[in-house]
Amino acid sequence: MASFLRTRIHVARSAGTSISAGPSRLRSPLFSRAASSSATTASSSEEGWELIIGLEIHAQIRTGSKLFSRAKTVYDEMPNTHVQLLDAAFPGTLPVIDPEAVRLALLTAMALNCNINPRSTFDRKHYFYHDIPPSYQITQHYNPIARNGTLRFEAGEPGVNRTFDVGIHQLQIEQDTAKSQTVASEVLVDLNRAGTGLMEIVTEPHMRSSDEAGAFVRKLQGLLRRVGSGDGDMEKGNLRVDANVSVRRPGQPFRTRCEVKNINSVRFLQQAIEAERKRHIEHYETQPGVPLRQETRGLNEMTGETYSLRSKEDAEDYRYMPDSNLPALAIAPAFLESLRTAVPELPWETVSRLTSTFGVDRRDVETLIGLDEYTGAGIAYFEAVVGNNAELGKKASNWVTHELLGRLTKNNKTWSPEVVPASLLGEIVSAVEGGKVTGTVGRSVLKHVVMTGDTSKDFETLVSELGLSASADDLRASCEAVIAKLPKEAEKIRQGNQKVVMRLVGEVMKMSKGAADAKRAKDMFFELLK
Repeated sequence: MASFLRTRIHVARSAGTSISAGPSRLRSPLFSRAASSSATTASSSEEGWELIIGLEIHAQIRTGSKLFSRAKTVYDEMPNTHVQLLDAAFPGTLPVIDPEAVRLALLTAMALNCNINPRSTFDRKHYFYHDIPPSYQITQHYNPIARNGTLRFEAGEPGVNRTFDVGIHQLQIEQDTAKSQTVASEVLVDLNRAGTGLMEIVTEPHMRSSDEAGAFVRKLQGLLRRVGSGDGDMEKGNLRVDANVSVRRPGQPFRTRCEVKNINSVRFLQQAIEAERKRHIEHYETQPGVPLRQETRGLNEMTGETYSLRSKEDAEDYRYMPDSNLPALAIAPAFLESLRTAVPELPWETVSRLTSTFGVDRRDVETLIGLDEYTGAGIAYFEAVVGNNAELGKKASNWVTHELLGRLTKNNKTWSPEVVPASLLGEIVSAVEGGKVTGTVGRSVLKHVVMTGDTSKDFETLVSELGLSASADDLRASCEAVIAKLPKEAEKIRQGNQKVVMRLVGEVMKMSKGAADAKRAKDMFFELLK
């Protein structure tokens, strides 16, 4: 605990330099996918009430350093070891903005179809709390970098039953606070996170169910990862959500909204929204004509209920004022145009393209996108396996998402495009689908490569070395051996009972360990027994 700041001490140790405490933790799962919620949500008009939801999302910008200092952004390392003088609010220190944070924020705004502000400014948001050393946060309250965006949802997407747009009110750049915890009546403060760059993305109140709110967060996570501006990791606190919730009679004006702060999972977000929906409806039905108190609330993750934190602040409470140390942020038109060409294909665009071009199942495309987010090589790997033969698309996706990933999981190995080169898997898929070898042979080769790492040989060489090839002469010899072994069944076929042939074919497949072609074996038996 000695490495934490205590609120009685206003100076960070080793504050003058940024000290590395060692390598950050590596991810071990094969790939991650946001868990679907099991929450049961109300319809938009349940009990005659309509649910109104808007979100404020704080997404950490993936730059590697803080917004206004060169200290590293880290997770789960020794407290107060990545702190510079500015982060600890030493008098006389001045902020210098990281251009990479601006670039990534602009890419995100473009992906959200926002209007870019060519001249944005920074403000100071004042409040006195132990997790903010200067007693103000640098943000963009009045003149943000982007406004008026949209994110479209189509009926049939997970958690979505209608086609609609969620408006993006604004996207602004701001600082994160420090972390704090209370131990034995003392508040301990870790400044490692203080000053980390955030994008605050504020939506319009266009969502009408907790499922739609969850779908929005998951879609935004995919967007951030594809653009490269953030990892969207809610478990680490790199993406946190505030939910603004109210209810009204359909078609009536908006009523009082309450904000639930700092939600760190989609499941908890949906729990908070449902708890607020029930609380608001109960208030209006038991106390008609009495306005609901506007307040900020927290979520008890154990019970799924919300609780009051404080009455809702207005902008005046924060005493917003322009930051005197930071000039306006001017974006050159030529720079914006160069960025527009850098916006990648977004996840839902990839889903649309692959399902229509290759006939791939939506779920398989989402798995490939998950690989993309994990290593940056999921979609490109699949397309390399398919090559120029689009007809192999669906089969190739099955081999990647089921055969290859299933084999890796079974052998407790992590995904990497180097485990089985795309060219080799492409040869396997082509050979199996072209009828040159059986699926069993293809799977045997795949298993061998995953287990041994033998990636230097082509498919035909591996088939030969593993003794999986079956020539026409080998097949004829096997069929003759089976006829000799099962003379009664062979005689039934001679007498016209063709169904019995599959009994003989099964014996050939067993003898060849799956290498023989069942159709060719069947034809061979009819030829030998005609």
